[in-house]
Amino acid sequence: MVHIRTTWVRGGRLFIRGIFALGFLCLWGPFLCAQTSYPMVMCVRPVAVQAGQTTECEVLARYNLYGAYKVFVTGEGVTATVDAPQPPKPGTAKPQVSTLKVRFQVAADALPGVRDVRLATPQGASTLGQIVVVRDPIVREAANNDTLQAAQPIALPATVCGAIEKREDVDFYKFKVAAGTALTFHVRCQRLEDRIHDLQEHADPILTLRNAAGSVLASNDNYFFGDPLLHYRFPTAGEYYLEIRDTRYGGNPFWQYCIEINDRPFITCVQPLRVMPGHATRLRLIGYNLPAEPFATLTVPAHTPDGLLWTTLPLGNNKSNVVPVVISRLPIGSATGGGPSAPLAHGGNPAAPLLPVPCGVSGCIAKEDGVDRYSFEAKAGEHFTIAIAARPYQSALDSLVRIINDKGQVLVENDDARDRYVHADSRIEYWAAPADGRYTIEVCDLHGRGGEDFVYFLTLVRSEPHFELEIDTDKTLLAPGLASVIFVRAIRKDGFAGEIQLGVEGLPAGVTAHCGRILADGQDGCIIVQAAPDAQQTAVNLRVFGTAPRPDGKGKLEATARPLQEIYMPGGGRFHYPADMHTLSIGDPLDLQSITIRPTSITLKPGESKRVEVTLSRRPGFKGNITLDTVYQHLNTIYGSSLPPGVRIDDKASRTLLTGEQTQGYLTFRAAPDAKPVENQLVPIMAHISINFVMKWTYCGEPFFITVKR
Repeated sequence: MVHIRTTWVRGGRLFIRGIFALGFLCLWGPFLCAQTSYPMVMCVRPVAVQAGQTTECEVLARYNLYGAYKVFVTGEGVTATVDAPQPPKPGTAKPQVSTLKVRFQVAADALPGVRDVRLATPQGASTLGQIVVVRDPIVREAANNDTLQAAQPIALPATVCGAIEKREDVDFYKFKVAAGTALTFHVRCQRLEDRIHDLQEHADPILTLRNAAGSVLASNDNYFFGDPLLHYRFPTAGEYYLEIRDTRYGGNPFWQYCIEINDRPFITCVQPLRVMPGHATRLRLIGYNLPAEPFATLTVPAHTPDGLLWTTLPLGNNKSNVVPVVISRLPIGSATGGGPSAPLAHGGNPAAPLLPVPCGVSGCIAKEDGVDRYSFEAKAGEHFTIAIAARPYQSALDSLVRIINDKGQVLVENDDARDRYVHADSRIEYWAAPADGRYTIEVCDLHGRGGEDFVYFLTLVRSEPHFELEIDTDKTLLAPGLASVIFVRAIRKDGFAGEIQLGVEGLPAGVTAHCGRILADGQDGCIIVQAAPDAQQTAVNLRVFGTAPRPDGKGKLEATARPLQEIYMPGGGRFHYPADMHTLSIGDPLDLQSITIRPTSITLKPGESKRVEVTLSRRPGFKGNITLDTVYQHLNTIYGSSLPPGVRIDDKASRTLLTGEQTQGYLTFRAAPDAKPVENQLVPIMAHISINFVMKWTYCGEPFFITVKR
């Protein structure tokens, strides 16, 4: 049997989020071996907190939140506290706490929108949850509002917080409006669940507006990905009803939602999308309840980094809802003839503006079947990268990008850029011009749609070798005297093939790091962090980064690694979602007390094998299974391996599974006959203890190095 979960996005595009055999479910039992586990946040309720107020929320989690002593919240203007726990009575077990009250203090000028939340506990740093900073008073769902007759009365403006908490759950709210009132109903629900890594099945909410007789006036299912956005002008005064449910009539107590309801301007996106730091940019507003002159001027500080920025816009004496803009320092593309949506001239020569290289262009596919065209000049063999930014900026565009020669022939095209994920935005990377001449870039919507909200930002640059980095996890969990590993993966861009040295900043007292490297043409490297035997309980956020010499010899390249939170997918698959923090925590003693490796380095010749002894010390009473490995993998997919190329574990000559009270294992490393020379490559020798079928607690021995010599 196969389970398929899908997510519809605005415009009817379908993304398959997970396809996994449910037969894996029967394998869960043998993997529930750990006696300790870090807490896994399932939801925060209410999921919204009001600016200028202190809001008491409940954090619900699997495993134990007892002793939580610190709360991390991304961004500025939001802090949080928890009460110190009552110590357990002598001789009693540590209490099991799955629900914890947290007070969020929100500054009056805190930026509205979504924030990541994490708790630090003696059991380790939790997984991530999310909250939404809102402006209006919060109304919590009543105990019984499941029928039109039992609809919960609310006063507007308001932010309604509740849950689609059980199968066939339908929540109703009633409110009164004056004739001519125009309200916007903005739902956040599915978008708040991507980081909930042990949820597996996610909500797909639908919003319906009804009159006093119960007749449907308007409805919306998917606007911002799986979440609805509904705008309606009420022709007559009276009482009306709002209904929210799952489209499939599913339910789950962790499916929290917030509905922001008000009559203020609601901006979905802006044109142009690009804002240049330090310069005032006049933006045309796209959305609902807009002023008669739908424009705003935005100036961001000159030091604002390039990339996605969520911000509010000035609207007279007020500010808008939070909207995304592109921060870019690229020169603005200047038109020298033709223009966007210009036709191809006779003979295939594009009548389109000639762009300088590099440059950035803000555009819009304003009508159906519209095609925007731009041209650029290139020399044979020059490499170019062309990218579209649209969907993360709340544009309706599902872009398609082509490069066309002077004969009108399509040389290359891209619909969805791909890396670890599939993106709705397009990217043509490291394209080489086949000959000297002028080439045309075409931008259109894949489905031939268009409109004022089909905005985009096009970048055209000469390809320069560089790299990006990802961390396989968003947290590193330690206990006194123990070590763990941070795997870092390189995404090589525009032909970069060099070696990358890894580094880390922000380590707390009592923790040391051994930073490895990603070998030339390699994919993964690692950092081993180790807590001293007397290290104190703490939790901090780290910056992991990598550096490499520039291929042209002019200085160095540097990139900060993006943390990823692992997601438990239906049927036992493992997925990732980008996170904004990587937290290292030191907590209470764990199931393992120490790992000893002998020897701590080996030198192999091609074709040679050597054995490494591994000795573990178990916590008294812990008899769960322990698996030794040097590669982080799940269901035959490798997520981290810093082994030198041509070196592997000889499974038949190794003892990697330790059961019951066993503490002695060994790994035999074998170099292939064609293994390449490598000096002192840092390799983690790990001990895995499963928490569930996907998640595992990863311990690591002291730093271990492999050298290959011919």
